[in-house]
Amino acid sequence: MTYPTAPWQLKGYALANLQLIDVAKARPLIPDNFEIISILPGKTLSGVYISNYSGDSSLKYSELIVIAGIVNYANKLGGWVSHIYVDNPDSVAGGREIWGLPKEIAEFSWETGNKYEKQVSITQGSRQLCTLKYNFQGLTVPVWFPFPSFGRLNEKILLFLGNCQTQIGLIESQLQIPTESPFSSLELTEKGLSFSCEKLNLNVDAPEIVGRV
Repeated sequence: MTYPTAPWQLKGYALANLQLIDVAKARPLIPDNFEIISILPGKTLSGVYISNYSGDSSLKYSELIVIAGIVNYANKLGGWVSHIYVDNPDSVAGGREIWGLPKEIAEFSWETGNKYEKQVSITQGSRQLCTLKYNFQGLTVPVWFPFPSFGRLNEKILLFLGNCQTQIGLIESQLQIPTESPFSSLELTEKGLSFSCEKLNLNVDAPEIVGRV
C-alpha cells in the first residue's frame, strides 16, 4: 500500500450525527485506562461522521467514523474512535500505520431517497453498518474548530488533531443502525442532532505519543 505522509489534507463534504448516550453503553468500546467524560450526569457525547473526500485531497475516499465517547487520558481530552470504515485500501493502511486507527474496508452508496432527499448507506460485504437519510436545510455558516482524537499503535497511545474549516448547517435526518452492525450496542437513536459540512477542508496532523499501554 502507498499513502501520503501526515498531515493529510482532506477536502469535500461530510455529515455528522451527534447524540448523548449512557456512559455504561460506551464503556465496553473504550479501553479501561481512558476516563470517559460525562457531558451531563451519566452521559457522554457519541455519534457518527460520514464524509466524502474529493480528488484534490491527499487521498480520495469515503469514510465512516464512530465516536464511542469523549475521553481523558493523561490530562488530555479527545474523542475515542471505536470503529472507522473507508473505501480505499491506502487509507486503511495509512490510518492504521500513522494514527493507530482500526480502519476497515466498507462500501459506500450515496443516493437519492424517497421521503428524505438523499441518503448514504454503508455496508461491509452482506452486512449493513448504517444508513443516514437526510435533507439539506439550505442555511450554513462558516466555522473553524479543532477536534483531538486518540489512537493506539501497538503499545503506544497516540493523540492527534484534526483542524476543520467548513460551512456548517443543521439538517433533518434519520439514522438507522441495524442490530447486526458492530456498533449497534451504542444504541444511537434515529434522531440525534445532525449537521452538514459543506466546502469541508480538514487537516489531520501527525500524532504525538502521549503514553504507553
